[in-house]
Amino acid sequence: MSIVRYDPFHDLRNLQDEVNRLFSTNISRVFGDEGIARGAWNPLIDIYENKDQIVVEAELPGMKREDFDLSIENNVLTLRGERRFEKKDEGDNYHRVERSYGSFTRSFTLPQTVTGETANAEYKNGVLRVSLPKREEVKARRIEIKSTGTEDAVAPRIIEAKTKNTSSATNATHDKAQKAAGRQF
Repeated sequence: MSIVRYDPFHDLRNLQDEVNRLFSTNISRVFGDEGIARGAWNPLIDIYENKDQIVVEAELPGMKREDFDLSIENNVLTLRGERRFEKKDEGDNYHRVERSYGSFTRSFTLPQTVTGETANAEYKNGVLRVSLPKREEVKARRIEIKSTGTEDAVAPRIIEAKTKNTSSATNATHDKAQKAAGRQF
């Protein structure tokens, strides 16, 4: 029989792993109830940045422009709306409804590098695109560095090739020249 070291936190770590697994999976799969997640629809959002602006793109498929509202207040961008279930005909009998419906609110704190006053938004083909231009004072710019004086100047390097057939007099002259220049090899 092998000796096993006692770990007083083993059970606690197992409990933490189980709780993490529970909350990292879809709740409807854990409980086996497809209807439990109804009304919790949120549009998918992409946020990216380039040198001039930050762009927020939201997927709002099947929604009309009147179904959602966009606002910026206290440097927070907020998207609110509601996707309604529209039954086509009273005689229709749905066997399965997998698309989510309901009201939603998505809020994002904007960085201090953007300005909300000049923001613009465009809604096309079910995608809302919000462009938030960066402030002029925070845009990256190249700064040229000027040098004055001779202390920053780089001295040219001298590369010398050695030959196989050299006389001792030539080597002595070469060594004296190197010592005078302050270089020793």
